Amino acid sequence: MVFTRRNLLAASAAGAAGLGGAGAARAQGARWGFATPYQDTNFHTKNVRAFVEDVQKATNGALQIQLHTNGSLLPMPQIKRGVQQGQVQLGEILISAYGNEDPFFEVDGVPLLAPSFEASVKLAQLARPYIEARFQRTGLSILYNVPWPPGGFYSNARIDSLDALRGTRFRTFNTMTNRFAALVGANPTLVQASEVPQAFATGVINGMVTSAATGVDTQAWDYCKVFTPVNFTYTNNIVFVRRRDFEALPAAQRTAVQEAAQAAQARGLEMSRAAEKEAQDTLAARGLKIEQPSQALRDGLSRISATMTEEWAAKAGEDGKKLVESYRAG
Repeated sequence: MVFTRRNLLAASAAGAAGLGGAGAARAQGARWGFATPYQDTNFHTKNVRAFVEDVQKATNGALQIQLHTNGSLLPMPQIKRGVQQGQVQLGEILISAYGNEDPFFEVDGVPLLAPSFEASVKLAQLARPYIEARFQRTGLSILYNVPWPPGGFYSNARIDSLDALRGTRFRTFNTMTNRFAALVGANPTLVQASEVPQAFATGVINGMVTSAATGVDTQAWDYCKVFTPVNFTYTNNIVFVRRRDFEALPAAQRTAVQEAAQAAQARGLEMSRAAEKEAQDTLAARGLKIEQPSQALRDGLSRISATMTEEWAAKAGEDGKKLVESYRAG
């Protein structure tokens, strides 16, 4: 090439244009994907949307987050790996659904181990360092956790004792509900929340235990007649981020994400408390009979809880034993 004044001016202009394009790309900032498994009507999803809005507002739009709800991008069993592999940068999962990966993830799925919101918050706080350490080893970091409202039984007949569940086709969604079904003599059947209505309609299942909020999301009045609230569990959803993507953000944006996560955790807890009453009221208004548990049912659940707590602590090893001891100590 012959270097003339015209060539040099053209090269200079092209270089300036390239620098301008790079500046524009930096100004646009990062674009993240966020996979969640629940319907848009669910309070967890509403809380996630508020979290996303908080982040985008605090970063002046420099960090853009595209939300994929209701398992539309990844079903829940694939979300954790999807974040690890960089398909998306953020994910939300029911942590106890990953018990096959690590038994420690199942702790809040032990029936009646934490029988109230206050107890569930305490258990989650004590468990979080153990869970965070496991997430860190796979390139992930926890941003926040929010408990579900307590679970109850959905059925078409009154459940006076656990004997009523014997022989039923019982919907499960994690290792603990699977074990519970086996202990009471039911036939465990894994069904994701979005598939519940069809599973009932086709006879794949005829009973389940889950929150009133999930009952509303899946329009339980179309397939069940009775809801029996028993404070079965307060399982937690965990929102987490791929660590390498998080660490690549400017410091101010990392702070914005962390502050939005703290707000989402506090807001989510209050939303969960409100969802318990609101959802039960909705179930009743739609025709489900709300049956308070009998003493026989309570006694049976207490026995199951003791058995499953002991089993979980043994399976989770020293960390599990330490957690149960610290939780029971005060």
